[in-house]
Amino acid sequence: MENTKTIAKARQGLRGTIEIPGDKSISHRSVMFSALGSTPVHITNFLHAQDCLSTAACMKALGASVEFESETSLVVCGHGLHGLREASTIIDAGNSGTTLRLMMGILAPQPFLTTFTGDASLHKRPMGRVIKPLSAMGAKIYGREKNTKLPITIVPAEGKLHGMLYESPVASAQVKSAILLSGMYADSPTTVVEPFTSRDHTERMLEAFGVETKKDGTAVTIEPVESFHAPSSIEVPGDISSAAYWLVAGSVVPGSHLLLKNVGVNPTRTGILDVLEAMGAKITLENERVSGGEAAADIRVEAAKLHGTSFGAEIMPRLIDEIPVLAVAALFAEGDTVITGAGELRVKETDRLQAVTDEFNKLAPGAVEASKDGLVIHGGTKVRAATCFSYDDHRMAMSLAILGAAGEGAEIERPECVTISYPAFYDTLARLQA
Repeated sequence: MENTKTIAKARQGLRGTIEIPGDKSISHRSVMFSALGSTPVHITNFLHAQDCLSTAACMKALGASVEFESETSLVVCGHGLHGLREASTIIDAGNSGTTLRLMMGILAPQPFLTTFTGDASLHKRPMGRVIKPLSAMGAKIYGREKNTKLPITIVPAEGKLHGMLYESPVASAQVKSAILLSGMYADSPTTVVEPFTSRDHTERMLEAFGVETKKDGTAVTIEPVESFHAPSSIEVPGDISSAAYWLVAGSVVPGSHLLLKNVGVNPTRTGILDVLEAMGAKITLENERVSGGEAAADIRVEAAKLHGTSFGAEIMPRLIDEIPVLAVAALFAEGDTVITGAGELRVKETDRLQAVTDEFNKLAPGAVEASKDGLVIHGGTKVRAATCFSYDDHRMAMSLAILGAAGEGAEIERPECVTISYPAFYDTLARLQA
């Protein structure tokens, strides 16, 4: 793809039906967990994007069979819970924080050495938050900058890991998942307590593999696990984080009417629906169902007059990835929107709070102010066309594209990073505009 992307102003409403690509979080876990079973699992609607392909490559390197039938369909078969094998070379997690953090949880208890690397962005991201609790369980993990950054090497622990009670300072599904996955191999139960409940895809999928977790308030406990009973098939629902761009575009581009098919509506992920509804969006759920322990629905959205709102730390685990595109909605709403408790965004693929502030202000001068852990967005600020930068961050690129389409157009530098989670994004936008 060329190194800039021109986004045209949507002169009429966006109309059409969109098949939402598979959920990124669930796609990662479907491959990892299937590789820990001993019978073939047929995975459909898998997200064929860079991050999830990194996970597939990792599991293959560790001895699992991973066979693609098509871009979105594959069969994965492992050698059982204790059947992973030492990789013959360094494992590359690419741009994927989920791959790296969850794999550390799975590999910390293994009797062999693993070394991880990743791309330039992943080398900057904080891994101490996972390494610290795993080390407390007896894992031996070594990394750059006092065991906090890539490259990271996991050395076999002395004996079994120890179960423990861990009070996590952050509500993070990746931290929680890494500890629970290590806990499967520990000598006694392992409990993670979070300040707020983070997304629960790991717990739901473990259940599909016959592993029970116990929930008590914001605490989750796992007992040591003897074996995995893999389901014969997993259908991955569409990713609400990818649907988010169309939920916002459909709300703010006048005359829009969109139907989003097969969207995961797991309650730990639907913060975006709550916030948009609080802003006055017209969103309806249809054809609600459950697949592989995950709730899914078709979502209809049409243009509406939005107003500003405030939200903070409590809802953040349920919509952290959607903040950049929610900031677009806030820009076209009446009045101010105040976002707090989002400090986690400073350590994503880029510092998203700063990136949203710098880039949105090119398109709508003076519209966004950043605080230490949030944003204030002045709705109704005049929007103009401008050139902006993606920071090689897929969520920034897509949010800027929606802002350009809803505003006066935009030129996005380094647009190709959308392949990390939504390779068909620009084509879909062009089709809805046509």
